[in-house]
Amino acid sequence: MQSTPSPTRRILIADDEPLARERLRRLVDSLPGYRVCGEAADGDAALRQIAELEPDILLLDIRMPGMDGMEAAARLGQLTNPPALIFCTAYDHYAMQAFDVQATAYLLKPVRKEALADVLERAGRVNRVQLQTLTELSTEDDEQLAVRTYRGTELIDLADILYCEADHKYVTLHHANGETVSDYTLKELESTYPRHLLRIHRHTLVGVRFVQALKRTPDGQSLVVLRGSRGELPVSRRHASSVRQWLQEHQPG
Repeated sequence: MQSTPSPTRRILIADDEPLARERLRRLVDSLPGYRVCGEAADGDAALRQIAELEPDILLLDIRMPGMDGMEAAARLGQLTNPPALIFCTAYDHYAMQAFDVQATAYLLKPVRKEALADVLERAGRVNRVQLQTLTELSTEDDEQLAVRTYRGTELIDLADILYCEADHKYVTLHHANGETVSDYTLKELESTYPRHLLRIHRHTLVGVRFVQALKRTPDGQSLVVLRGSRGELPVSRRHASSVRQWLQEHQPG
C-alpha cells in the first residue's frame, strides 16, 4: 500500500524588488514540497494576496514602500488563518522585533538555499491554527530570542534557556536544544528579559525557570542548583544575596 504524499505547501513572496522575488521563486521551485502561489510588491498587496490565496507560508521583506513588512506582519494576527511568517531582509537590526510578530524565522539576504530549506521545514511544523493561537494568546513564556547564526537567524525560546555565559566578546546561550553563540552582551539580555534571566555572576545569567536552590560549599562558595539534575553554577559573593532574595520571593514556602 502506497503512503499518501505530503501536500505541497503554498508560499507567497512579498518584496518590492523584482529580482529578489525572482531569486526566491527559483529557490522555492528547487525545493520539493513547496510552490509559489503568488507575489506582492508591498505590505498592502501582501495582505490582499493572503486573504485571496490563503498561503501556508509568507516570505516577507521588511523595507518596502507604503506599508512595510513589519507593519504587515503585525496585521497578520487579525486574520482568520494567518500564514507562517518568515522574514527575508538585507537588514539584521530588525531581528529583535521578529518574535514580537510571531515570526518563524528571520533570514538575511542573499538567502541561501540550505537556510531557506531549513526554515521552511520548521514553518511546516506550525500549522496556521497554532500560529493564530500564539498570536492571540501570546504570553511571556512564548517569547523568543532572535540570534543571528551562519544558517540565518535562530529563534530560541527564552523559557528554554538554562544559562548565558560570557566569554570574551561573545555570549554562549545554553538551552534545551544545545548551545548557540550570540553577539548579545549579558547586560543587554539582563535588562531586556529580567523575568527570564537572573544575574548570578559577572559572567553568567541563569534562566529562572531552571533555578532550584542556592547552596553553599564547605569552602564558602555559593552555587545555584539547576532543576532536572542539570548541574550547578557558581554564584559570586556580590550576587549571592540577590539570588537568595529572588528564591525567597519566587519559591513556595
